Amino acid sequence: MTPTTPDFANELHWVMDILHNIDVGLVVVDLNMHIRLWNGFMQNHSAKAPEAVLNQNIFDIFPELPETWFRRKIETVAVLQTAAFTTWEQRPYLFHFKNYRPVTGSAKFMYQNCTMLPLTNAQGEVNHVCVIIYDVTEVAIHREQLQQANEQLQHINRTDGLTGLLNRKAWEQSLRQEFKRYQRYHRASSLIMLDIDHFKDINDTYGHPAGDEVIRRTAAALVSSLRDSDVAGRYGGEEFAVILVDTDATGAEIVAERLRTSVEASSVAYEEHVINYTISLGIAELTPKITDPTMWIDTADRGLYNAKRAGRNRSSIYYT
Repeated sequence: MTPTTPDFANELHWVMDILHNIDVGLVVVDLNMHIRLWNGFMQNHSAKAPEAVLNQNIFDIFPELPETWFRRKIETVAVLQTAAFTTWEQRPYLFHFKNYRPVTGSAKFMYQNCTMLPLTNAQGEVNHVCVIIYDVTEVAIHREQLQQANEQLQHINRTDGLTGLLNRKAWEQSLRQEFKRYQRYHRASSLIMLDIDHFKDINDTYGHPAGDEVIRRTAAALVSSLRDSDVAGRYGGEEFAVILVDTDATGAEIVAERLRTSVEASSVAYEEHVINYTISLGIAELTPKITDPTMWIDTADRGLYNAKRAGRNRSSIYYT
């Protein structure tokens, strides 16, 4: 018995069945933006049956679609008779569908890649365009999670864990950048080096956890005294460093004194103890005599040494 060849009706039925059940969205629109095909994927995720959307203007059914962008894309595909592609990185989605995959449950919507294909008639004219929607939520979420992890790692690598300020390495990088800026533009810039007076006595008397709390409170006072453009870092131990951009020595001394008096007037409560303490500060304005960033730090350190030698709890400008 010779196998029979499926007739055209059966073949068409199979094709339509495949198109309806395939796990990608298929939408065909004519050049007037009327929907001519709407498969099962689109029905399931939009909750709109084919009979509700077929022959309707797509913007009437989905007013949230980016109409200007969508029309331009469809017209380009039709005129050039070539496919167009859009990834989720360019546009997170075309149709705002909810995410339904458990593995990517954190996603608020379905991320989509989109392909637009020209469809020609028997005369070779493009009068319809097929829009294919791919669910790429899993890929997008994993990519975003990786990016967030990298950003967190970068933040950890640049941040002092105790204070939240820049660590020494990251702060010194900012110092080098500011030094180069001064060499190019010769705009005023000052450096403050400060440390906590008698910090060893605080540790010996109240314990290292109390000393850590004093360091944290000093960092908080420092941040509250600065502008967004200033750059503060923990230089090491109980020592801190601040770059004051567009600030001469006189302006830096005002900042230093504001910080010093704020710390002097405050106290740190730790367990049953109340700890009063002070800080000393050295100031150095950047001048042509300072030839490199290390010399700038050394100059501010000399000011700090002078403040310590003069009795602590004071600020001192060191002039080059």
